[in-house]
This record gives sequence, structure tokens and C-alpha cells, in this order.
Amino acid sequence: MIVEKTHTAQLLIEKISSSAGKVNFINDTALTKALFFLEEKGIPTNKHEDYKYCNVDAILKKEFKNISQQFSEVKTISEYKLEDTITIVVVNGNYSEELSDKIILKGLHISAFNNADSETKQMIASIANVESDSFIALNTAFSGNGFHLQVQKNTALQIPIHILYINSVSAESIINTRNIIELQEGADATIIEHQINLSNAKAFTNFVSEKFLATNAKLECYTIQDEKENGYAVVTNQVKVSKHANYNNTTITLSGQLVRNNHNVVLADSNCEAHLNGLFKTNGTQLVDNHTLMDHQMPHCESNELYKGIIDDKSTGVFNGKIYVRKDAQKTNAYQSSKNILLSDDATINTKPQLEIYADDVKCSHGTSTGKIEEEAMFYLHARGIGKESAKKLLLNAFAGEVIDKIKIESLKNLVEQKLNLI
Repeated sequence: MIVEKTHTAQLLIEKISSSAGKVNFINDTALTKALFFLEEKGIPTNKHEDYKYCNVDAILKKEFKNISQQFSEVKTISEYKLEDTITIVVVNGNYSEELSDKIILKGLHISAFNNADSETKQMIASIANVESDSFIALNTAFSGNGFHLQVQKNTALQIPIHILYINSVSAESIINTRNIIELQEGADATIIEHQINLSNAKAFTNFVSEKFLATNAKLECYTIQDEKENGYAVVTNQVKVSKHANYNNTTITLSGQLVRNNHNVVLADSNCEAHLNGLFKTNGTQLVDNHTLMDHQMPHCESNELYKGIIDDKSTGVFNGKIYVRKDAQKTNAYQSSKNILLSDDATINTKPQLEIYADDVKCSHGTSTGKIEEEAMFYLHARGIGKESAKKLLLNAFAGEVIDKIKIESLKNLVEQKLNLI
């Protein structure tokens, strides 16, 4: 039984370990714990409650039988750059100083893991617990040369930071991408994390980001996922929000055969806020699985979540959101909503909003709704001379617009609307 449970994990360990020139940047204690946990627990199957609708073990066995770890060079990224942003580039899990813009902003500091000081090394794996999830453990054991982005005390960056994570593999490969994003006290920044797959071969991205918001910090963050039909991804954001800090994230999933998002936010001190928004559009046999955790630990905090899905063909969407209110988190306000449209009789959505509350003075709610495009609305548009496809796009655009309108960067908003092809 143990051999079967750990078979896929052991295969990954052997294949990734054999890749030439691999150097680990994680501290030895975390590395040892990660390997032990991975070998003991294995890769999650649908028998794991958190992965009930997302059997990653089965997908790895089926789609990644011959992991080769062969990567292709990326020479230019000009077509993927956004206007009025600073671009940072990570290729196949490794920070590329050559392809990245030269940083000239006061108060912004970026360093690769291979140049990390002792303080940065202590931050790695400090809030992403290697014993909480096998994919955090896998990334911790085999992380590429990621980076530490630091916005220094009382610095308000006037230009958004556009981080391009580019996969370019020539054969079936597993890519472990990692970063640390740190906003010191009073810092303010906008960051776009843009995941792109350029490969014809199958690429599995295992991404971990640890985000630290100190007192009075504010982070506006956008995650854009464009993994294409050969892309598979497990994306983990582990976020710690301190006193009076504000964290906002909007995740747009444009493509990817399998995309699993684990977004875990700890509201670790009083009077802080976190807001998560998500939008995904699936077709074919795609699977997009959004898992969120809002961990309210202290009083007078607020969180909001809004996730919307447009599911077509035989594809599957999943939303599992948990609001966890601890005993000391009095005066908590926490709200969660999942709304979905099914465009096909074969499309599937699985939603599971959860509340776990141990405080007695809180305002918390959750809700979910699923349906098809309203026939009355379609009839109304037809009656005014609008064709079926145009009417459908208008209604879907209105549905998605509540999330898309959260994007405050015009060039990014235009890109998302173009890729979604709703207008």
C-alpha cells in the first residue's frame, strides 16, 4: 500500500533529481522535511478531500509517463510585455536577469535566490508549510532559482511590476517555480503575475509564492494564467497580512488543460483586509479548480471573495472556499460568493463554500449559484435584432464584467478581454 501511495512522488523525485546542474536554494531543515513528507504522503489522489475533484496523481501518471526535463532557450519576450510596466522574467523556473528590465526604481529591490542573504533564506518556506501540501513539499525540494522581490519601507511604486513566468520545454517536464514577494511597513505596489506556456510538449508547473505584507502595506496583485492545451499547473499563493495591511488579488484563468489554484491568506493581525476575485472560462476537457482559505486570526478584519466560472463542452470547474474564523477574531466581516454559467449539458461545476467559525461576534456569509444563460434575456436581445452569438457574447461579457472591471491597468484589461473573446 505504501509503495502504491508514493509511486508517483518517488518517480518525480528520481526524474527531477537527475536533471543536470540542479542546485537547491532552500534551507536544509525545510528541504529534509519536504522530502520526508513527499515520500510519506505521495501526490494527492481523489481520495484526498482537498483534491476530490482534481486527481493530480492520475493525471501525472497518464500525461507525464516520460519526464525528460528538457528545456528550450527563450531569446525575446517583447511580444508579451505590457505598456507602462516594469518586466521581470522567469524562464522555466529560473530568474532571468538578462531578459528582465533593469530596475531603477527607488525602494524596489530584486535578487535571485542564488544571491540570497541569510534573511531571505530564512523567509523561504517560513509561511508555505512543507508539511501541509505535497506540491509545496515538491517545490521546496526542487525549486528553481527564483527571486525575492522587496518593496522597502514607505515606498509607493508608481509603476506596476509585470512578472512573466515563461515555460519553454522540448519534452515532458516538471517546472518548480518559486518566489518571495515582500512589502515592508507602509509599502504600496501593484504586481502582475503572468504565466505563459510556449511549449508544444507537455509542461507541468508547480508554482509557490510566499507573500508578506507588513503593517500598513498594500498589494494589488493580478494573476493571469495562460497555460495553453499542453499546460498543467498547480499554483500556490501563501499570503500573510499584517496590521492595517490590504491585500487584493484578481485571478484570471485563460487556458490550461489542468489548473489548480491554492490561495491561502492569513489575516494575522487586527484591522487588515483581503479580497480575492477569480474568473475562469473552460472548454474541451479542461479542469480548473480554485481552492481558497481565508484564515481570520485576529479581530476587526475583513475579507471578500468573488469567483465566477463560464464552463463549456465537457470541461469542469471547481470552487472550494473556506472562511476560518478563530476564537480571537471577533468583529470579523467575511463574505464569499461563487457564480457559474454552464454553456453545455456536459459541463460540470462543483462548488463547496465553507464557514468554520469559533468567534461569536462576526458577520459572515457565503453563497453559490449555477445556471445557464437566461432565456428571457436572450429573447429580449433577439427581439431587438441581435443575433444569437452576439447576444450570447453580450450576456457573458456582462457576467464576467464584474470581475474584469477589478483590473485597474488598462493594457492588462484589454489583453484579458481579447483573450477571453467575450466582446
